Order: sequence, then structure tokens, then C-alpha cells
Amino acid sequence: MNLRDDARALSDDLIRLRHDLHRIPEVGLDLPRTRERVLAALDGLPLEISTGESLSSVTAVLRGARPGPTVLLRGDMDALPVAERTGLPYAAEGDLMHACGHDLHTAMLAGSAHLLAAHRDRLAGDVVFMFQPGEEGWDGAGHMLAEGVLEASGSRPVAAYALHVSSSTHASGIFATRTGPLLAASNVLDVTVRGAGGHGSAPHRAKDPIPAACEMVTALQTWLSRTFDVFDPVVLTVGSFHAGTLPNIIPDTARFRATVRSFSSEAFERLREGLPAVCRGVGAAHGLEVDAEFVEQYPTTVNDAAEADFIAETVREVHGEERYEPMENPILGAEDFSRVIAEVPGAMAFLGATLPGRDPETAPSNHSPLAAFDDAVLADGAALYAELAVRRLEAETVAA
Repeated sequence: MNLRDDARALSDDLIRLRHDLHRIPEVGLDLPRTRERVLAALDGLPLEISTGESLSSVTAVLRGARPGPTVLLRGDMDALPVAERTGLPYAAEGDLMHACGHDLHTAMLAGSAHLLAAHRDRLAGDVVFMFQPGEEGWDGAGHMLAEGVLEASGSRPVAAYALHVSSSTHASGIFATRTGPLLAASNVLDVTVRGAGGHGSAPHRAKDPIPAACEMVTALQTWLSRTFDVFDPVVLTVGSFHAGTLPNIIPDTARFRATVRSFSSEAFERLREGLPAVCRGVGAAHGLEVDAEFVEQYPTTVNDAAEADFIAETVREVHGEERYEPMENPILGAEDFSRVIAEVPGAMAFLGATLPGRDPETAPSNHSPLAAFDDAVLADGAALYAELAVRRLEAETVAA
């Protein structure tokens, strides 16, 4: 079977699907319009389809012509609360945008379902297509695991794979991955500083929470730099800080929230205990009450070594040696696909989708309102999904 040529024949359909999805971005766990479009794209295929109870997920099982193991392919579907400024003819209106390329992931996964359904007579085993909402901070993967996605075919997958596109960092069409840690654990530090409001002209008669909260933000960075080994990286970024209403009013409270990224279990444990303690200590020095909560989000995405090598080998054989770039270091982004490959062997790879004419080093990155992705990668991404499933099932059959 020549899945790559078949995928290219589907290219126009995949582009139309991706553009349709891009126009209707939805965030969180409830994506009714997105799910409707995915179901329409899968209509007519010989799939066993179920939808989620607590989220707008779609799980589709393709039964091969002969019995065998199961491979899972995952694509996330949700967008971001970002107002698009790309100026593209299919740009979304309003304050939501597919700024992380999940519309491409969904289209590629749907494309792989078409490819594999057309060749199901060659499959010795089953393929589960995991269309997942809520990756962007809603733990959609965790919800789908709780609802039994790993048992959808009747047997747990022997391998699971995911692709993630990038609007920068890699040239269009380049696949990249690595063994071991690929993406960081992501957690949230949520801090509320409680003081006593008053008039801005008499701060000594109030308990001002703002200077203390500002001191916490800087104290946290100092604590990190003096606590953690630089070869076990940790990053903390305060992305939300809110306090007060008018310049002459001292508020009762100030609140800030930070994303916290790390790789090792040792760093995670130290962060979980230490970050709230730093904030409480600064608050105590100012005579203020502090509510500091470390909220666990996503664990580290750790690629199984054999499965990451298998992705690299497949890319080289299907798309050519020049289309694969090994990653020397992990990155501090995070992914809830980490939950899937903590349960079954698997790996994630990146696919460069930088627009032609843009420099990957300076192009707007994922999550930017200017992030734009090259549609030309859709067919090759769908082909890789399909090849991974076919080859992994064949490998299990041979081994048996």
C-alpha cells in the first residue's frame, strides 16, 4: 500500500476540513460544532464510533481484516481564547482562535482514518482514533482515559502516537522528536494576598497587598535560581496579576497566577512544597494573610525510547532522511498526551508547519494571534499517522 500517495490524493479534502474547523474554534471540553464536523468527516467509514459523556470527544475504532493488537492515534481539537490577527480568508471571527494548530491535528487524524479504512484488508489488528477536546488546560486526555478510551477496542493499545504542528522553530514538513522527556510537566501556582484596603494617601493606615504580591513575584524567581540545578530546568512565569480598581484606592486583595514547568519528579516535589512556602513567608513579613495553592496539571511527556525511534525510522523511510531532525533537548511546553503514554508505550513528534517565506526562527509561534500554519503538511501528517499504525501492527504480528 502506498499511503503517502493516497494521502496526497486526499490533500484538498483535508485542507477544506482544516479550514472549516479553523472558522469555528471552540475552547474547553464542550466542542459541539467541532464534534459535529468530525463526525461528518468520518461518516460512511467502517468505524465503531462513540462520543464522550463528560466532554465532546469522539472515539472511533477501525477493525482490521485479521485479529491482532491495538494501536491508538490521537489528535486534539480545542482552540484558545486568542483573537486572531492573521488576515487569512478563513480566519476565525471573535475572541477564539486555533492558534496552536489543533485544527490541523484533527484534519490529519481524520485523514488517517480514511487512509486506513481504505486498506483495512491489510490490517492485522485494530486502530483507535482519539479525537480529544480540552488539551489547553482542561485535561481532556484525563477525561477520555476515565471514560475508557484505552479499552475502546477491547484490548489496551500496544502503542500510542500523536503529532503536534508548529508555526515556527521547524521548517514546513520537518518531523522532529526525541527519546525520553519531550515536554515538561505543567502546574499552576495560584496566590491570593489578603490585606486591608484604605486610601492611597495613607498607606500606613491600611495593609497594602500589592507591594507584597510584587515582592513575591521577584522572590520566587530568586528562590528558583538558588534552589534548582541548572541541568534540571525549571521555569516559572506569572501570566496573570490582578489588584485594585483606582489609583487612589488600596485594595483588600491582590491575586496572581503562574505557570510552573519542570521535568524531574524531584523538581516537582520541591516546587510543590517550596513555592507556596515562599509566598507565605513574604506575606508573613508584611503581616498579611496568603492563600497559596499549587495546582497539579499535566505530568512530563516522556517518549518511550523504542516508540520514538520507531517514529524516526518511519519518517525516514516514508518521507526521506532529510525530513527528520532529532531533537537534542526537550522543550518546556506541556501536553496532556503525557497521560496516555504514561499508561501505554508511545511517543509524540513535532511537525514543522512554518509558512513558506517565513523564517522558522522569527515566525509567530504557537499561541500567537499571528500564528499561521502551512496546509501543505496535512497530507504527510495523515500519511505518517497511518504508516505508524500499519507498521506497528505488522511488527506485533511478526513478533508473535
